[in-house]
Amino acid sequence: MNPEISILFNGLKIVSDPMPGLESAALGVWVDTGARNETKAQMGVSHMLEHMAFKGTARRSARAISEEIEAVGGSLNAYTSREQTAFHARVLKNDVGLALDLLADILINPAFAPDEIAREKQVVLQELGQARDTPDDIIFDHLQAAIYAGQPLGWSILGEEETVSNFSRPLLQGYMASQYRAGSMTLVASGAVRHDELVSLAEKLFAGLAPGAVTPPAPARYVGGDVRFGEDLEQAHITFAFPGLSNADPDYYVGQLYTAALGGGMSSRLFQEARERRGLCYSIYAFTGGFQDSGFLSVYAGTGEAEAGELAAVVAGEMEAMAGNFSEAELGRARAQLKASLLMGLERAGGRAEQIAGQLFALGRIQSPAEIVAHLDAIDLAAVKSYAARVMGQGAPTIAALGPVSRLESHDRFARRFGSGALPHAAE
Repeated sequence: MNPEISILFNGLKIVSDPMPGLESAALGVWVDTGARNETKAQMGVSHMLEHMAFKGTARRSARAISEEIEAVGGSLNAYTSREQTAFHARVLKNDVGLALDLLADILINPAFAPDEIAREKQVVLQELGQARDTPDDIIFDHLQAAIYAGQPLGWSILGEEETVSNFSRPLLQGYMASQYRAGSMTLVASGAVRHDELVSLAEKLFAGLAPGAVTPPAPARYVGGDVRFGEDLEQAHITFAFPGLSNADPDYYVGQLYTAALGGGMSSRLFQEARERRGLCYSIYAFTGGFQDSGFLSVYAGTGEAEAGELAAVVAGEMEAMAGNFSEAELGRARAQLKASLLMGLERAGGRAEQIAGQLFALGRIQSPAEIVAHLDAIDLAAVKSYAARVMGQGAPTIAALGPVSRLESHDRFARRFGSGALPHAAE
């Protein structure tokens, strides 16, 4: 992995990551704006722009966009996160120029035809309804809203019915003009690419991007709390969360090792104790949510109504035990999982481009695989135990639950298992 970086006159970063032997390339433009950059009235507009990108430009109709990329066997797609919006393509090496032309066209010359806006608003409203009908999906929106209550970082990426229904051509154009600025955009290409050719094409195709950078969003604040929605479902969908680490935190990889050992696979503590030993649930895992200036650690479980009453104590008990009897064998398994995930992901051009874009956004530089592996190898047992004790000691848990949750332990009792109010035996 030996990427090259250039910056165009308008501030657009160009990154090439050649992969000898490949016949294809993955390339995309990452825009450093997402749901947390929106105002209340704009909620969901970043996601709406992702949809509208493929609905026609000044040069191409929506049909022409899809036909041109598929005529060469390629694909074109996009996604929205809370901090970035990405537009990406996968093509054979001889079609990199076409992919770049399409990406530049949808980012610089969107038509925003009124009839297409009206149609796409209905599509997004259907997407909202589908998400709300999927409990093991919407529960994470409820969790995010509780963790970052009253802040854009806690708002739904999809928006709400009222905001989506009010989207107009001037609103979309205004948001794009203020947020889609070259200084906050990165073009990354991995696979069968050459840096000089990439830069030469980008200089012509992306010259129309406005210079400047996005205004940074307001700092995030972990708030936390307790939200429960009693619904007539077969399963209770339960999430617990705690203050975590930002993507730029020096202890980021310590937190990743801890999370993997706690609930990252079938050999993890939570899976073995909650599912294999006690049979409390079918699905249970730990994960992290990281942002530029904040983060959280979370546990999800899907369980039955009767079993929900036992779950909180088990989760807290395993977290408490991590600070005391975490073993070298567990550390080795967690380290191997993270290394394998990293290195396997780098075998795909799309995975490499994604990783490069994420590192530049979070760190302002690109970490080599060797550097990351060295970070992981340098973390010892004491560091992970210390982090586990830190999680237990800081308290401030969040609970978000959906379904038959009447037997789930109260937030007050769960909170007393952590911090200065920890119960004598967290697994009681």
